[in-house]
Amino acid sequence: MDAFKKLTARAAPLDMINIDTDVIIPKQFLKTVKRTGLGVSAFYNLRYDDNGQENPDFVLNKPKYKGAEILITGENFGCGSSREHAPWAILDMGFRCVIAPSFADIFFNNSFKNGILPIALPQDQVDQLMQETKDNPDAVIEVDLENQKITRGNKFSFDFDVDPFRKHCLLNGLDDIGLTLQKDGAISKFEEQRKNDKPWI
Repeated sequence: MDAFKKLTARAAPLDMINIDTDVIIPKQFLKTVKRTGLGVSAFYNLRYDDNGQENPDFVLNKPKYKGAEILITGENFGCGSSREHAPWAILDMGFRCVIAPSFADIFFNNSFKNGILPIALPQDQVDQLMQETKDNPDAVIEVDLENQKITRGNKFSFDFDVDPFRKHCLLNGLDDIGLTLQKDGAISKFEEQRKNDKPWI
């Protein structure tokens, strides 16, 4: 998993509430167990028409938001079924950070495990970020995980909370496997000891 320390990037405004995981990645794309390749299908029913052509009215299809790495969106983001494909799709689409007033718990937890930083901010601060990205699509926003700050030049600066353990994992690029491998020496020692003590196992 790639470490997340400081992200300086453009943001895209997805001004909708209660975006569930089936909207993020519809059920027909859940057959894969790979974490890559899902970005093209993210928000499928919003991004494409019945003929599979891009819907020019959907905000994330607009050229001015192409390449954005921060997603600003509405409350209760990631609600619905507990599919880990949702953060996979968002990450593969290019987003490393999602900012919203609130998140569904399972999506929130899965995001950290996949290298995405989900940030919950008060509604008025999300509204400011949303409006800024609408008014200035080229606006660059800095998300500093180490100092837990979001800044937009000298226009505004917001502090955000993050669990210390999750922060440690993101700063060091540690997913569940990476955390386990940190104990590789202790695991090997235990297995060697058990082989000597209980060779029949």
